[in-house]
Amino acid sequence: MRQNWLAWPKILWPLAFVLILLVGLLARSFVHLPRHGQTDARFTVVEYADLECPYCQAYFPILKRWIDANPEVNWQWHHLPLGMHEPATTREARMAECAGAVGGHVAFWQAVGWIYLHTRSDGQGLPGDAKLPFQTPALQACLDSTRADAVIHAEAEDAARDAIAATPTLRLVDHQTAKTLVLHGPVDEDVLLSAIDMLAKPSGDTQP
Repeated sequence: MRQNWLAWPKILWPLAFVLILLVGLLARSFVHLPRHGQTDARFTVVEYADLECPYCQAYFPILKRWIDANPEVNWQWHHLPLGMHEPATTREARMAECAGAVGGHVAFWQAVGWIYLHTRSDGQGLPGDAKLPFQTPALQACLDSTRADAVIHAEAEDAARDAIAATPTLRLVDHQTAKTLVLHGPVDEDVLLSAIDMLAKPSGDTQP
């Protein structure tokens, strides 16, 4: 005989409400733009990157150090898994997304750093027994699902619409003037500073 869910004991209602909230939060948690640095920074460096790209791997600590030294700039990740590095690159992107979904932005960036530190790169992927050091049942449940794939695919499609096909590619955004500038490749710190100065100029069109 089917039970009436309205007849549940009152003590179960708060638990059910919490579970509904948790499910809703998890569903929304993938709709995020992982940023490192000051949230209110004037400038953002959007990095289109592949977790199996050897150039991205080498550039990661360099860009992180530069972002940490320039509080007026923050760093936003944008997945761009390259076909030549599949399936390892999407598998690792899923790890980073699930880490972020469970642990927030800090966990996302920790996962990216850990992946770059441990991957054999260039499509070879992580060693077979490699697991994130902060792996939890919730994170594993996310990895066992395909929930993160929608975010990864959507970001790859956005990059394709913007004609960005190589990694790393940087899009610099000035939130004060809404001007943008695209830089290709692992550009050095002097080029980044020059690009920021160019965006900050009161006149002139720097749109790519």
